[in-house]
Amino acid sequence: MMGFNAITNGEIQKIIMTLISADHTFAMIAVIFGLAWFGFWVDQHPIGKKTSGVVWVLVLAMLLSNTGIIPFEAPAYDFVGGSLVPLAIPLLLFKADLRKIFRESGPVMITFCVAALATTVGAVAGFYLLDLGEIGPKVAGVYTGGWIGGAVNFLAVSQAVEMTDEQFTVAISASSVVSISALMLLMLIPSWQWASRWVGYQHGGSAPSHPAQTDSVEAATELHLTHISGAIALSCVICAVADWFGAWLGLERYNILFITILTIVVANTFPRLLDRLNGEFELGMLFMYLFFAVVGAGTNAIAFLDSALILFVYGMLIILIHLVLVLSAARFMKVDLAEAVVASGAALVGPAPTAAIAISHGWRELITPGIMCGIFGYVIANFIGVSVSHFLS
Repeated sequence: MMGFNAITNGEIQKIIMTLISADHTFAMIAVIFGLAWFGFWVDQHPIGKKTSGVVWVLVLAMLLSNTGIIPFEAPAYDFVGGSLVPLAIPLLLFKADLRKIFRESGPVMITFCVAALATTVGAVAGFYLLDLGEIGPKVAGVYTGGWIGGAVNFLAVSQAVEMTDEQFTVAISASSVVSISALMLLMLIPSWQWASRWVGYQHGGSAPSHPAQTDSVEAATELHLTHISGAIALSCVICAVADWFGAWLGLERYNILFITILTIVVANTFPRLLDRLNGEFELGMLFMYLFFAVVGAGTNAIAFLDSALILFVYGMLIILIHLVLVLSAARFMKVDLAEAVVASGAALVGPAPTAAIAISHGWRELITPGIMCGIFGYVIANFIGVSVSHFLS
């Protein structure tokens, strides 16, 4: 993992004069929001099925900064990373009602727990099999969190283990290719006869014949200013309490984990009230995409090219170990292949892609369990990821 400390972004910035200066705040904000918009646009089009919008945001932001159009460092970046990211965590977890998750996920939840364990085993095994350098423990924790939960956990764990912007971009860019590969494998596994015979496959659903059948997965989001302003206010309160608690304990670096814990407590204390909220999850995703743009803009492309390949190999090793362990456990526990694939997908690719997998194979009854397990992954992934990083340090 050489190249991260060869030259700092600050030193590069002194050498390169950018087209848009760091103190031109509105121009910088326009670029950041424009990148986030493009990421969301990609996600809504066929190209987003193959490459996540996050990857495009990161790559385009890297291109802009490494060609001197925007700076590597700017006050706008600091505001996004220091203020908007913590606010995004509660917004994305306000509907993490654990009672509802366990009630609606059924036997798929047990397999999901096996899948989470399989990701952890793969991350630890890969760490010892490959030479990842000094960044190894951080990457192991971040990949564990990301492939048990999702992008929000990837980001939260990276901050908890103090990854630099360059390290984060290299890690998430390499992992995005791995995640695409994992999604393709999950789509193909049910069609492999040896897998069906070895594990057992009783779900004989057919692919949906009309797009309207996806309505159970995606519902129209209504914008209510009372909901949005209330959600932001509550998120600010949670972040403020977490900051105070972290300072009191002298553990400021773990504020993201304190925010996660407080949000889960609030979500499970007032589940009916928070369930009526509309638009808070989408707002949290917007903050996340803004951060991805900032991270890409702050990345040295030389360090990225020098380090991405080994992390891609590491990520693929985690995925392969994960799938072998999950399918073996499904055979041992006599879990249907469809349920095993949905549980694995909830961990590796998140709730929305898992729902798409279920829909494409006609597993209508597994859509809700897949989504619920994916949300549960958001809840537990931060703690597991940070624990793995500390264990390997």
